[in-house]
Amino acid sequence: MATENTILEKLEGLVPRFEEVSTLITDPNVIADQKRYVQLTKEYKNLEDIMKARQEYINAVKGLEEAKEMLLMEDDPEMKEMAREEMAVNEKRIPELEEEIKLLLIPADPEDSKNVTLEIRGGTGGDEAALFAGDLFRMYSKYCEIKGWHLTVSSFSEGAVGGYKEIICNVTGENVYGTMKYESGVHRVQRVPVTETQGRVHTSAATVAVLPEAEAFDVQINEGEIKWDTFRSSGAGGQNVNKVESGVRARYMWTNPNTGEKEEILVECTETRDQPKNKERALARLRTYIYDREHQKYIDDIASRRKTLVSTGDRSAKIRTYNYPQGRIHRINYTIYNLAAFMDGDIQDCIDHLIVAENAERLKEAEL
Repeated sequence: MATENTILEKLEGLVPRFEEVSTLITDPNVIADQKRYVQLTKEYKNLEDIMKARQEYINAVKGLEEAKEMLLMEDDPEMKEMAREEMAVNEKRIPELEEEIKLLLIPADPEDSKNVTLEIRGGTGGDEAALFAGDLFRMYSKYCEIKGWHLTVSSFSEGAVGGYKEIICNVTGENVYGTMKYESGVHRVQRVPVTETQGRVHTSAATVAVLPEAEAFDVQINEGEIKWDTFRSSGAGGQNVNKVESGVRARYMWTNPNTGEKEEILVECTETRDQPKNKERALARLRTYIYDREHQKYIDDIASRRKTLVSTGDRSAKIRTYNYPQGRIHRINYTIYNLAAFMDGDIQDCIDHLIVAENAERLKEAEL
């Protein structure tokens, strides 16, 4: 019962804050302060989840006590059997709820709820690496469909025989970075390339980078200092694409706050035929890139604290291998043999294993 009391004490301490935040998010002055309002609505959502778990926990504990009392007081065999069933259900559910609540009480990574910029690049292996980068893009596209997320391609460079030398996309939805961050790293493929005449298995690689998207108030950019160029887009889309200067290029001199060094950042966008829309999206990408650089120290601090070799461990641990002859995917101590389904976007099980490994480490660190 000691664990139960400790958990209930922690939860009771959060009730006044939940009530306070519930009131604050309806205050017109708070709503007018966009930055504060966004922070408070996120806190409200987290506290609401904890309050729901608290109520379920209280109900389970109460249900267990009532079932024990019924078992002692009742003479009717049917009522006794009902009491035993109720006891069994609650005895199983209480420890499960304790684990769920412990995880809810650990402060969430502030990045987890963000949308992401997803970058896939063909690595070693030439044409085959570009084809594999294309396969990875298709896999993530399918996964985003399954999750109900929205994926838009920002820019791409095609490989000579298909696939992509590089493709950059934006993914929007619920808790995208918190789920996709585990995909960052080197992805290695072992298979017979379509260009191979001897039937030999080759090893190629592609890299995946998942960057949390910056919100407007996260990064300070002096828009007056951005140098804009326009150019004619190339590629699919009919005659209009080549005749109208809809592509935009932004050049921005940025000073790294950690080193004081100046750096020119170049961002292009040819995503739509509408120049203002491309400009808006290029600006969003510029914010994201600067946000990523400015938060490198934060990312390094997180990496040093986490001992599990998951999203931000050492490079060798981040390699995921796709072995086509054996139909096998391997990542850390996780191996599965449903490669075809995996490449069709069925990657949640792998991500779940990584989340469980990280959560176990976070529980140890929090000493809950």
